[in-house]
Amino acid sequence: MTINQTQQVKRIRILVAKMGLDGHDRGALVICRALRDAGMEVIYSGLFCTPQQVAKTAIDEDVDAIAMSLLNGAHLTLFPKVAKILKEQGIDDILLIGGGIIPEKDKKLLEKEGITGNFGPGTPLSIIISHINSSIKKKREI
Repeated sequence: MTINQTQQVKRIRILVAKMGLDGHDRGALVICRALRDAGMEVIYSGLFCTPQQVAKTAIDEDVDAIAMSLLNGAHLTLFPKVAKILKEQGIDDILLIGGGIIPEKDKKLLEKEGITGNFGPGTPLSIIISHINSSIKKKREI
């Protein structure tokens, strides 16, 4: 690899966020490790974050993506709230990814709000990693 090729390779920075009153983080921790093992720079929010905290952390840490995880049914409220806060701040280049217990009928609603993926339990980690890699690659090409 030449110096120019090395300089062009930028690791993906991703915030894995647990919001609201959802204290179940085993899946999020598995995701953190898988993303790290895939070469991404991972920041974990910890439990019980507000959408405001997630958006602020994402902006402060200059992330490429936010992977939001919820198991408590508040995904239609909290995920779009993060998208709205980012939009209000003029941020439109952060990939938003949803995960957790998300009924099929809710996935299209979240996609309309800009939340992609919306992966459920049992989704192979390779599919999640591939989604992130390809989505970030497209965003960087624009």
